[in-house]
Amino acid sequence: MTGRIDTHVAVLMGGWSAEREVSLTSGKACAKALRQAGYTVTELDMDRDLPAKLATLKPDVVFNALHGPIGEDGNVQGLLNIMGIRYTHSGVMASAIAMNKPAAKQLFAGVGLRCPEGRIVGKKDVVLQHPMQPPYVLKPIDEGSSIGVRIVQKGSNAPLLNGDWPFGEEVLVETYIPGRELTVGVMSGKAMAVTELVTEDGFYDYENKYTADSRTTHVVPADLPKPVYEQAMHMAEAAHAVLGCRGVTRSDFRYDDTEAEIGTLYLLEVNTQPGMTPMSLVPEQAAHLGISFADLVAKMVEEAQCDF
Repeated sequence: MTGRIDTHVAVLMGGWSAEREVSLTSGKACAKALRQAGYTVTELDMDRDLPAKLATLKPDVVFNALHGPIGEDGNVQGLLNIMGIRYTHSGVMASAIAMNKPAAKQLFAGVGLRCPEGRIVGKKDVVLQHPMQPPYVLKPIDEGSSIGVRIVQKGSNAPLLNGDWPFGEEVLVETYIPGRELTVGVMSGKAMAVTELVTEDGFYDYENKYTADSRTTHVVPADLPKPVYEQAMHMAEAAHAVLGCRGVTRSDFRYDDTEAEIGTLYLLEVNTQPGMTPMSLVPEQAAHLGISFADLVAKMVEEAQCDF
């Protein structure tokens, strides 16, 4: 315990992305757990004076609890590399590629990981006409927490964009995969468990992830055929590896069990900095494995490193 007291951890949270509130909740929970684990902790709400603040604080490790652009896409990771401060989660390259969904999908395809079919289209083109036959999904190219994700169902007379798309000039359009929502945490390269997310509307969106009145049920371990469960675990480990991730990640899947007897599993994305809120999925899977929240965040700190 003495060694932990001598380790100063700066918990970096907040920032100015659309996921600020989620990040603040994650950061405060992690800071509390790290103090319980015996570390000296400073909570740091990120702003553009971050380099000066870090230079003054001189932490041994940064626990990166940021979500979204800047904090999750390689920018902060690059700064911490330059300053020589060890940090949790993945490095610059893995963070940048995972955050860019089309780039990540190219890597996944290269190692045989099945993803929904999709393409990038201009925002103006989606306003004018359907980019593919419904049902399909519209996604920002580089946001997390399902922010901006919209589903266009069969029978819709027009796409869902009417100029109200604040996520850039391009849109990722993917075939909608029916079935069940699954997620797999990976810690130190090893899959933790498979969780099924059961929602009333069948879509695990931002509200179902983070609001207090969410009616999402987390089933861990998921009740799946053994081959499907094992495949999800393997695909999550493979996705983590091909991106070059480290620490903790979470891979999200859709499991289409509506037609084929065994069903088909599709990888949606890898989150290099999954949520660490009281409702979050990785801490739940850790608890399922007998790992307390304090031990989980302590392990993340112990494994923290720079790219070089």
